[in-house]
Amino acid sequence: MKLILASASPRRRELLGHLGLPFDVIPATGPETPPVGADAGETALALSQAKAREVAERYPDAVVIGADTVVEIDGDILGKPHDEADAGRMLGLLSGREHRVYTGVTVISGGREESVWERTRVFFRPMTEAEIASYVATGEPMDKAGAYGYQGRAGLYVEKIEGDYFNVVGLPLCRLGKMLSKIGVTLL
Repeated sequence: MKLILASASPRRRELLGHLGLPFDVIPATGPETPPVGADAGETALALSQAKAREVAERYPDAVVIGADTVVEIDGDILGKPHDEADAGRMLGLLSGREHRVYTGVTVISGGREESVWERTRVFFRPMTEAEIASYVATGEPMDKAGAYGYQGRAGLYVEKIEGDYFNVVGLPLCRLGKMLSKIGVTLL
């Protein structure tokens, strides 16, 4: 059975590779339009569904995995920053505070679809304006929800997490493994 990751994220590609299964990367190309009025979990879920459905339509005999990650703080959803100023604004919001990371995951196989979202609480230490500016200048925040990559340099600012580390990186492996097993994909 052909396995497809419907995401261009290098982090998701790396994480899916940990499962030891052969897979192809065929990113969805449609717009990432969050549903109006949806909360963070619903948003991540809807975006993962859209990605998986788009690719599954082209490859109906494959197992397609779609995923999307958003950050939520004070009820506001933070996606990827539009520019460096937006990245700095997001990091300023997260500095010294708790926020939540939601990743929606959708698996489609043989006309069956299963979708779930995972949530992890993340606690940032306070960051100075100079630290924020320096981190933004690295370019690392620019393609990441909430403008940071926990697995990268932003790990310096994360005091602790409660939940799945891999969820914060972009693909909750334990949850995905259960979904794949349920549809008959042999993992080990």
